Amino acid sequence: MKRFAPQFQLGLILALLLLAFWLSGDFQQIAAGVALFLLGMMLLEDGFKAMGGGLLERLLAASTGSLPRAMGFGIAATTVTQSSSLVSVIAISFLSAGLISLQAGIGIIFGANLGTTTGAWLIAGVGLKVDIARYAMPILAFGAVLMFQRSPGARGAGLVLLGIGLIFLGIAFIKDGFDAFSARFDLTRLALSGVAGLVVYTLIGAAATVVMQSSHATMLLVITALATGQIGYDNALAVAIGANIGTTVTALIGAAQANFQGKRLALGHLIFNAVTALTALVLIVPLRMLVDGISDLVGIGAQDFALRLAVFHTLFNLLGLALMVPQMSRLLTYLERRIVAPAPSVSQPRHINADLGAFPITLLTALKNELRHLVQNASLLIAEAINLRLVDLTASKDIRLTVERNREAIGLNVEQRYEEKIKSLHSAIIEFAAQKTALGLPRTAALRLQELRDCSNAVVRAVKAVKHLHENARRFTEAPQGEVTLLYDRLRQSIAQILVEIALLDQSPPEQRSALWIEEERRAIRGEAQKVNETVERLLQRRQLSAANATSFLNDSRYAQEAMEALLDAAELLYRDDDQAMAEIERLLAMEDEDEDKERRAS
Repeated sequence: MKRFAPQFQLGLILALLLLAFWLSGDFQQIAAGVALFLLGMMLLEDGFKAMGGGLLERLLAASTGSLPRAMGFGIAATTVTQSSSLVSVIAISFLSAGLISLQAGIGIIFGANLGTTTGAWLIAGVGLKVDIARYAMPILAFGAVLMFQRSPGARGAGLVLLGIGLIFLGIAFIKDGFDAFSARFDLTRLALSGVAGLVVYTLIGAAATVVMQSSHATMLLVITALATGQIGYDNALAVAIGANIGTTVTALIGAAQANFQGKRLALGHLIFNAVTALTALVLIVPLRMLVDGISDLVGIGAQDFALRLAVFHTLFNLLGLALMVPQMSRLLTYLERRIVAPAPSVSQPRHINADLGAFPITLLTALKNELRHLVQNASLLIAEAINLRLVDLTASKDIRLTVERNREAIGLNVEQRYEEKIKSLHSAIIEFAAQKTALGLPRTAALRLQELRDCSNAVVRAVKAVKHLHENARRFTEAPQGEVTLLYDRLRQSIAQILVEIALLDQSPPEQRSALWIEEERRAIRGEAQKVNETVERLLQRRQLSAANATSFLNDSRYAQEAMEALLDAAELLYRDDDQAMAEIERLLAMEDEDEDKERRAS
């Protein structure tokens, strides 16, 4: 039955719309205005994403070091984009990817709530007092021209202009629709006073916001209805409170596929808005008196209810901040206890199983963290496959001595461990990369995603190569067997050295990582392979090594070299500085574009 609930709700909404259209032609204009407004909001969001080139996400990552800065980002981002939903989704994605802390995410949500009040001011102060439909036409024309440009920045600017133009048209449609509607119908007859009015109109505001998925659209409707006398002032205040409650649904929907951190943020959003709304309802009389006092002080007319509603909207959101910011530590403690972090799984994805949105920085960060998880699993398996333990190697001050002393057999089913700890995780990474590449990401981000997918393939190549030499490595190193044991110890030492270097690289801060050792290690591997071949040939001539053991070792030596090369490939792709990686990708793309231009000119 649950599967049919969304279809039933959609069918009910469409049926009610058809009924309303049949009853009133003026309502059609109001509904069309809401549709244009919502479409404009969507284009505005898409435009800022395209035009910013990840600017909003980079600002978020750099502006969340403290609670005031996080709140400031939430206010500024929501004011610019006029979409608290977009800011909330970005915050959930960043938190799920581990780019920001839970406190920063909550701070962004707090700020975004206050930022939504700017929309009410714009609608009440400008949208209803100026004939903005006159400005919509040229804005739409310029936006259409820019939208079809090749440059992402120009296309993003075009989408922003189209969004603004449609928002202006939507406001004009709704205003004209209510003006005509009020001549035939008087909705103030449906006004309710007292507690009943507060409760009913709060629920109406919440329901309208849930249906339209935009508190801005709800505020547009109520401000316009208030300006045309179709709703009472007291009931409009209740609708504004309900709109804030309805916005939490967007966060809850966004957190449905998020990890535990995203769910914590959504619950924090719900608590903040619920506490704010309940407090505003209880204190509605003193709040209204305070609004009247402030409005009189700043010169807002006694009958300008639209602007007074904007004052109220701002005031009760500030009330929420005043209530909740001092309780931040308690809120964080409650959220962490209420939604417990799951025990980390060694064999299942930890970072890419959340809804990370379509933001390149969150997708790439989550994938890199998952690859680090894969590399850790692979390093443990590879070390044990050659009769060593990674913890001993990373703690060792003399790897050669540690290798020579490790003779105790490690009971290991390599194939089973590969299936449980490597193959399933690798499959999840490949599927994730394929799905996200299809999102239409910027070319640089899409290519970086492919590089990280190649990193996963390199890790698996290394494990598969070690699987081939596992049996002989165990057989010839459990107890000293002369020269053949010394040869296998040299192989184990070379592999162990790379595993330790990768572990140290993983633990180092990104700004201190250097990939210079990788090329040096590649040269060392090839030089060692040549020396080993010469050693084997000399031992054969002296009859210190049997032909059978020599053949086995030479085969295993090639597997070891393949494993080490693959590990170095993976480390180079994974731990390369992101700025350098993107710069290299952009350089290659520029060369590719130049070649294409030359081919076109030649043809």
